[in-house]
Amino acid sequence: MIISPIIPIWLMGIICVILLAVFKSKDKYTFIRQIIIISLLFIINLRVMYMSKKSKVQKLDLDTDIILVIDKTVSMIAEDYNGNDTRLEGVKEVCNYITEELDGAKISIITFGNYAQKEVPMTNDTNIINDTIDEMYVVDANYANGSILDLPKELLEETLEKNYNKDKSRKRIVFYISDGEITGENKKMESFKDCSKYIDNGAVLGFGTSKGGKMQITDWDGSKEYKTYFDEETFEEKIGISKIDEGNLKQIANDMKIDYIHVEKKKDINKKVKEILKDANTELNDDKKSLYTDIYYIFVIPLLGMLVYEYINYRRKL
Repeated sequence: MIISPIIPIWLMGIICVILLAVFKSKDKYTFIRQIIIISLLFIINLRVMYMSKKSKVQKLDLDTDIILVIDKTVSMIAEDYNGNDTRLEGVKEVCNYITEELDGAKISIITFGNYAQKEVPMTNDTNIINDTIDEMYVVDANYANGSILDLPKELLEETLEKNYNKDKSRKRIVFYISDGEITGENKKMESFKDCSKYIDNGAVLGFGTSKGGKMQITDWDGSKEYKTYFDEETFEEKIGISKIDEGNLKQIANDMKIDYIHVEKKKDINKKVKEILKDANTELNDDKKSLYTDIYYIFVIPLLGMLVYEYINYRRKL
């Protein structure tokens, strides 16, 4: 549902106040009816419209480019999202929510595991975006090189700069999605500060818990088992537990000058998505408006009824 005011809202507000002051009645019930009549005028002026059946296959063209940077390392299948679901299942749920709520924006997907790659270039084709998200899987545990959080930095900066130079008027949003673990040989993480100058909004989304979760992997023979490690102190093989590292995630968020959000359920990003949608340019041109149906007439009927009543009531007093 959208509004497309006939008269600017601020001006209509002034007109309504003036009408109320000029025609204010001393009779309480008459005054209440006058308030209702003026309120209906204000609502009609808003020109409330809802999306027609025809427009469901159309898109509202948001002036927004979104880049999803997604961690696909083995730890993302740790079972500590919303109970016992894997973090990757949570990532898919949240990414699908983002694409649904910000439909009309252009979206690109960058993933990183053993290496960083752009899986989807900037597009508003929701079929490609949703299929890529739904079919996403972590790297094979048998060939995994560990987690390196700054691995996608260069590709992210390159993508941001390219889109900035292509159209500076569009807003650029980044969602960096990970559990924050660094398990590669190099524990030192490069700064993401060079990316910040191209970013208008977004968030680092942290998945996982401090308690951690087990990771069920597929072995060489196709069997399923939980990932283990050899404890050098006890000389025993133990089930590995992956825990979120919010310190690393907050550092990335600070570098890119965006918010950090710990995600336990989809609703945790509601506020951020609404904030992005509010800042986006959703003004419709004439072609886009034709995709929506006016419903102001619903308020015209009671308005006419009340005006007829007031006229009859006025004639009776003469």
